[in-house]
Amino acid sequence: MFFLCFSVTYAQHSREKPKDTLQTLLEKVNEDILKYQYQQAVDKAYDLVTLAKEKENNLYVSRAYHSLGHIYSDTKDLARARQNYTFGLEYAEKTGNDSIILTSYNNLGNALSENPAFRDEGISYYNKAIKLAKELNMKEELIAPTTNIGWTYLDANQYDKAFPYLDRALELMLDEVQENDSRYNSWLSQMYMLHGRYYAHKKAFDSAHVYYDKSLQLAEKDSLYITAAEAYKYYAGFLEKEGDYQGAFNAQRKFTEFNDLIFENEKVREMEIADAKFKLSEYEKDLEIAQREQSLKDELIDRSKEKVIIMVISSVVLVFILVFLFKINRDRRNLISELQKKNKQYKSARDQAENLSRMKTRFFSTVSHEIRTPLYGVIGLTSLLLEDKRLKKHKTDLKSLKFSADYLLALINDVLQMNKMESNEVKLESVSFNIRELLSSIVNSFEFTRVQNKNEINLDIDDQIPSYLIGDSVRLSQVLMNLVGNAMKFTERGLIKISINHLEENTDSAKIHFVIEDNGPGIPESKKKMIFEEFSQLENSNYNYQGTGLGLPIVKKLLKLFGSKIKLDTKEGEGSSFSFTIDFGIDHTKTEVPVIEDDLDQLALHGKKRILIVDDNRINQVVTKRILEKKDFECEVAGDGTTAIEMVRESNYDLVLMDVNMPGISGLDATSEIRTFNKYLPIVALTAVEVEEIREEIQSAGMSDIIIKPYDVQQFYQIIYKNLSMSTIPENV
Repeated sequence: MFFLCFSVTYAQHSREKPKDTLQTLLEKVNEDILKYQYQQAVDKAYDLVTLAKEKENNLYVSRAYHSLGHIYSDTKDLARARQNYTFGLEYAEKTGNDSIILTSYNNLGNALSENPAFRDEGISYYNKAIKLAKELNMKEELIAPTTNIGWTYLDANQYDKAFPYLDRALELMLDEVQENDSRYNSWLSQMYMLHGRYYAHKKAFDSAHVYYDKSLQLAEKDSLYITAAEAYKYYAGFLEKEGDYQGAFNAQRKFTEFNDLIFENEKVREMEIADAKFKLSEYEKDLEIAQREQSLKDELIDRSKEKVIIMVISSVVLVFILVFLFKINRDRRNLISELQKKNKQYKSARDQAENLSRMKTRFFSTVSHEIRTPLYGVIGLTSLLLEDKRLKKHKTDLKSLKFSADYLLALINDVLQMNKMESNEVKLESVSFNIRELLSSIVNSFEFTRVQNKNEINLDIDDQIPSYLIGDSVRLSQVLMNLVGNAMKFTERGLIKISINHLEENTDSAKIHFVIEDNGPGIPESKKKMIFEEFSQLENSNYNYQGTGLGLPIVKKLLKLFGSKIKLDTKEGEGSSFSFTIDFGIDHTKTEVPVIEDDLDQLALHGKKRILIVDDNRINQVVTKRILEKKDFECEVAGDGTTAIEMVRESNYDLVLMDVNMPGISGLDATSEIRTFNKYLPIVALTAVEVEEIREEIQSAGMSDIIIKPYDVQQFYQIIYKNLSMSTIPENV
């Protein structure tokens, strides 16, 4: 079996270069190959390898090995062919020359495909050549590997696999190669022969005759001995199957004639001699190199004798140096020993401090949770009682109660936040959030204080700001809550303006500028730096709300995490302005869909939505149930996780409000169990723990959302509506 083989000269036919010694020698090698003068070709190819290596020209080393591979392939020495093609590929890859690499892939595929054991590996190299040729848009270079894949399948008797490749190769040949090209008759003759084989197998005898005749005419016309021999061999077999025994005999005789012209024993013997000659040459060169190395070693030995005296003197000096270094090292060890003792003391003190810090953090977290839980009941019941018209005469007292509870909650949040920041436990998150919804929620949370102080809040959001940003919405909310709350408590019968402006934007990020200003009493020049210190407070006429003195220091530290700084502009008697700038990512996957409050109310009413409240605290059960029943939701209560699981299993609910911390089975475990048989039911977490402390656990359990206790009633409704709407709002809403 023979395959189309790229000549290294063919691969470079479009790139004319000045002829140097290497190029001239390569051309002579290929001339000898075309004339079947293999002995001369082997000699010259090995000379080319030697000369190219001496000149460190990897390109010509690769070409030389390819020529050797071609020769051994023609003479059926497949092991040597594979070896030389492999060497050719190694040197081709060193050059970075795409054409020679492509040639290497094809030719190595030829050598491998000759042996059925390596057939699949050979096809893989053909495919590498095709892929590279397509990448380089070299249509001519597609011809050889495409033909060879078809040839390989043909020799494996996989005719249906072979034909698409053969047909495509013939099409490329006729389109891309001109008749005056030296490759034309040689390649075309082989392709006609392959088509003859295919049609002979398919018993399309007329077509087989046509293609065999075309192949043999071209082969004999151009003295293509190898192709002629191959074509006559298969043609003889075809004629025999047809019953044309005389024609088969004549074809077999022609095969023998052409085969004898190619593979004379003497030429093969001469090639072996040339190979041995090269190996001897290589051995002599290695011997010469070894002799030179030995001579150099002898010279170095002679020179070393002269250096003995110098070395003796140097040794004496070295002894003195070593004694000196020993003394220094001894002193150094003593110092290191003392340092290690100090380090142990330091490490012990550091570990103790870290342990105390962790204990303090756990203490604050526990206290925060234990206080927030009853505050949920206080704030929730107070909010409900304020809406009861029957208690109108107690409205002032109830407002004071709610304000006190809100103040206590703010105090807890500030202390906990400052403790976390001191412990370096605050890390920014990157989540998608709606900036407009966030700001609206913040403004709504100050409604009671606004009415009490008779203030007006003006919210101005730049239309160019993307609806959905990526960043830490919780920390941003804390910054804005503190700044708006600060403006609110120091301003009476005034205006608080919140301006959000779009500074610049690129594909993935937006720079947003925030300004919170008021027309209150302003801040004295002497107090401007002090207000950002912990526990520092300005005198405030509003004695009901003095604050903790932690709000602005928290703002400063949080903005530092964002890579931003707070800027203060103020004038005593005219008001104050706080501003900062933050870079946010842009969430292009979400678009803002406006939801009207009335529609949400209708959503809640439609179908009498059933909500299961899971909470071990009876007061919290009552508060949550009454808040939901105000919107006409149908509510049921479970006092523990086990009961909740059974109720969800036996009944249909539209939403579950699940307390996270419960004795026995926690809300997280209960949710995980529910998700084993109901994956789509919205389950919203109720927790008094900070969001960042529990967010991952909540998401892992399969919960849909989070509500932090105690919560703003309006915020509470929004989260309920949002989770109900995920499965019930029509697409056209």
